[in-house]
Formats: sequence, C-alpha cells, structure tokens
Amino acid sequence: WEQETGCKIKVVEVPTSEMFTKIMQEYRANTGAYDALNVIPAWMPDLAQAGALEQLDSYVDKYGYRGELQTIAATYRDNQMTVDGKIYGFPDDGDVFLMYYRKDIFARDDLKKAYKEKFGRDLAVPTTWEQFIEVGQFLTDALKSEGVYGASMFREPGYGNFMFQERFRNEGGKFFDANMKATINGPEGLKVFNDWLTENKFMPAGVEKFGFVENLAVFVKGESAMTISWPPYGRFAAGYLANEEALAWVPKTQIADKVGYALPPGGHPELAAGFALSVASTSKNKEAAYLFIQWLNSEEISNERVQLPYALRDPFRDSHFTNPGYMALWPDAKDYLAALGDAAQTGLLDLSLIQTDKYEEALRQGISRLWAGDDPQAILDKIAADWDAVTEKVGVDKQRAVYESWAAKSGAYPN
Repeated sequence: WEQETGCKIKVVEVPTSEMFTKIMQEYRANTGAYDALNVIPAWMPDLAQAGALEQLDSYVDKYGYRGELQTIAATYRDNQMTVDGKIYGFPDDGDVFLMYYRKDIFARDDLKKAYKEKFGRDLAVPTTWEQFIEVGQFLTDALKSEGVYGASMFREPGYGNFMFQERFRNEGGKFFDANMKATINGPEGLKVFNDWLTENKFMPAGVEKFGFVENLAVFVKGESAMTISWPPYGRFAAGYLANEEALAWVPKTQIADKVGYALPPGGHPELAAGFALSVASTSKNKEAAYLFIQWLNSEEISNERVQLPYALRDPFRDSHFTNPGYMALWPDAKDYLAALGDAAQTGLLDLSLIQTDKYEEALRQGISRLWAGDDPQAILDKIAADWDAVTEKVGVDKQRAVYESWAAKSGAYPN
C-alpha cells in the first residue's frame, strides 16, 4: 500500500477483548486516533447506531466498487456488511467452524469391523450430534490404550459461547420469542448442555479448560480423532509453512496428510467472530482510510492475504475457494477449500444486538458454572433472566427492532 500510494500505515495493536471498548472510547473522545478499523461483525449494530462507524455507500459508489462486492461469498456479503441496509464494513475474514477428523483412523479396517459389529452400520464421519456422541465414545473406547481420544474440543467459556450458539440453533432453538423474552433455557438449550457433559466423558481430562491452543495441540499431536475449530486448524494440521517465525507458537503437527474436512454435525456451522474492515466516523482521513480498506478487500489483494500463513485471515470471496494457487499449497488443500466453501453456504451468524457482549458474557458465565457442576436447567434459567434484564435496560421495542433485522438475515437461523 505504501509503495503504491505513498501513504504510511501505523498499525495499533489491541487485544480482541478490548477492541470494542477502545473504538467506543475514541469515538466519544473524538480524538481521530483511528482511521481504518477491524471490527467483529456482531458489533456493527452497536457501533453503527452509536455513530462510531462511517457509512460507506457513497464511497462505494464514487469508486465503482459495488460489482466487486458481489463476488464476496453470499453468506459474508449479505450478513456481515450492513446495518439497516447501509454498508458499514467489508468482510475481511471468513471465520467459520469446520470439523477436522483423522482420515487414517476412520479408514482402519479393525475399527470399521468392530463398529459394524456393535452398531450394525458403517463407521463414518458423524453428521448429527447423536452420531458424534456414538462415534466419539466408540473411538475413545477403542483407541485410548493407544493414547488417542475420540474427540477433543475447546470448552473454555469464551469459545464455548460460539459453540453453544451454533448447536442451540442446529437443535432448532430460537434466542427470543415474539415478545423478546429469552428462550435460551428451553429444551434445545438443555439438550446442548447435557450433551456437552456426556461428550466430555470421552474427551481428554481437563477439556473444560481447553482454549484454541490447548485443543490444537491435542489434535495436531495425534491425540484426538475429531475436533471442531476455525479454518487455521486445517492449515496448521497440514504443516503449511510451519517454519515461519510468526508461527513459532503453533504446535508442530504429527498428522500432516491424515486430516479430512467436513461440516460440523447439523450442517450449519457458526460464522464465529470474524472481522470486517470499517472506517472510523471521527477519522481525519476518511477517504484515504476507505481506499485502504477497499484495497485490502479487493479480489487481488485479499487472495494474497488469505494465503499468508500468519495473517489468520480465512477465505471469504468466491475466488478464494477456487484459487489454483491456494489449492496447490498442500496435498489436501483443494478438499479444505471445498469444505470452507460449503460452510460459507450454510453458516450461522453470531447473535448481533445492542450490547451483544452483555448477552455473551451471561452465556460465558453460565458455561463456567456448568463446568463447576451446577444444575444445567438452573444455569440456563439464570442466563435467560440475565438476557431479559439486558433487553429491558436497552429497551424492549428498541432491541426487538434490532433483533428482527438480524433474524431476517439469511444466516440467522437454519433454513
């Protein structure tokens, strides 16, 4: 960018957990400290309604960019760019959960024979959560003596928040009723919590505390047969450019060329977190900031960026999923991209409301209590009560309008 334009970019590094607060603090202080912003799409209604984000439609039209926006995969284009039909950001990261599984384990003749004898059907990658529990327990029973568990997951509450949102909706749950009363404590939510407790019994000890890196380490060391995570797991498990200095924190893979890719059970994976590129409304360089994010989002540059092993930016344009250069990066990269392309068709949006994080924090606290041994139904009832309190504080009618706008998007609930 600097070579092409002469404009220098100063990158301000902020932990993800502090980004929303920093953006809002700068906006209220009107310092103009930030020009271009990375925002999590679920924050957009909050930030846009507060006035912290610049509306981008006039810039898009001025620079003739609408056509290129249409080649962004529909899930990201239709769900992660707009608030009330106005553009406030460009997708920058195709975050979505995939299932990663050990092809070699599922191909073992001894396991296939034993599974068929026990259950009367073929051993296969699970497509429902009932199958996941059955297969996961079977593989743990069969392989634990070899140091392998049927599955592992990140269960730490910050990650569990996304996992719950995905599974709750795949079970048929809706977050609110017509009166904006939380329904998270219904039978769908209870099933998710109870299933989690069942699953943990065939996963590694301490799985309740697993975060991104802990779960990654177990999987790439070959100690679990299945897991679910963001797209970087696929690249890390393949060992793609594993010797990059910026990836020194990534555990070394022992399962390269042994990993398969599939949609998680239920078929509707979470578009968990993700990032969009926006312009700060208080920027003193709005046009330059806009042109910078347009350049980053463009077909040419984004295709380069999603192939950088250390950028943690995942495919989000139609061309990313069919890029011959990307397909050649490791032997199974074509299958990896095909699975990501499928996930982009059926992915589910994170819940996005005013004060979204307060709803998520109540859920995170509830998951912590679940791992502490509290009663699942009582936990869910408390979460629902906390959600209702946030809704009342925001204003029921105001929040209902935001929720209905979100719920009308194609990725809010399974079709």
